[in-house]
Amino acid sequence: MALALSSSPYILCVVALLGSATIIEAEVFYSKAKALQVAFPTADRVETQTFFLTPQQIERVEALAQTSVDSKLATFHVGHAADTVQGYAFIETHIVRTFPETFLMVVSPDGSLQKLLVLAFYEPLEYLPSDLWLEQFDQKHLTPALRLRRDIHGIMGSTLTAQAATQGVRKVLALFQVLIQEKP
Repeated sequence: MALALSSSPYILCVVALLGSATIIEAEVFYSKAKALQVAFPTADRVETQTFFLTPQQIERVEALAQTSVDSKLATFHVGHAADTVQGYAFIETHIVRTFPETFLMVVSPDGSLQKLLVLAFYEPLEYLPSDLWLEQFDQKHLTPALRLRRDIHGIMGSTLTAQAATQGVRKVLALFQVLIQEKP
């Protein structure tokens, strides 16, 4: 007895499922080494500073950032040119909807954001923030106005990306304030 594949309901279901499956586009744009070169193009050296946050520091960062801190570990990469600190780079990974995005955030010694760079994006690329959108964070400090629909414009159709990026920037600027500017 021959099996008629074209009329089999199982084959039709498989074809329908495969045809409607969303293809996940993941993209890594920069390695850590390349990202640090972009962050500090004229640095003589880049040092790593790792901090283990106390419960009090976590509470302070969360209060300043108005978002949760997921890890007790924080690492800044400090760019030096001669005896001058050029800035502090922090690599932040967070979940957008289902998948992660990773940013490099470079903070100047005065606490303003110098650069926001997408290192990796695992959500569909149609939700990837543009360079123009990222540039609105340049020279921003941690203030109550550093929020969507205030100092930061949203991204049409990418609200979750915009929210996650803005919360990530607020968290890194709060970490910088607590760990670097307010050194215990």
